[in-house]
Amino acid sequence: MKKIQSEQEIQRDIVKYLEKGGHYVIKVEKASKSGTPDLVVCTMDSGKFYAIEVKRVGKRKNTTPLQKIHLELINRTGGKAFVADSVWDVMEQGL
Repeated sequence: MKKIQSEQEIQRDIVKYLEKGGHYVIKVEKASKSGTPDLVVCTMDSGKFYAIEVKRVGKRKNTTPLQKIHLELINRTGGKAFVADSVWDVMEQGL
């Protein structure tokens, strides 16, 4: 039986994938605003801003109201924010 990855393991895999692609990635450990996404990314080629809220597999819909607000604000202001529970989700967003 395959072990279900923890949120931290999924974050680690996503960070490795993004850094391997040459992107600038910050894992947010503690933020001044509650609900801030887990990962902040600036793409190598276009400089586009991405924010990723990482959840365990099957828990993508478990974002808090504050997390949803932050994701919506980032999307409204020209960034790209989304919830991911795998590297595949990140790849689907064009990263």
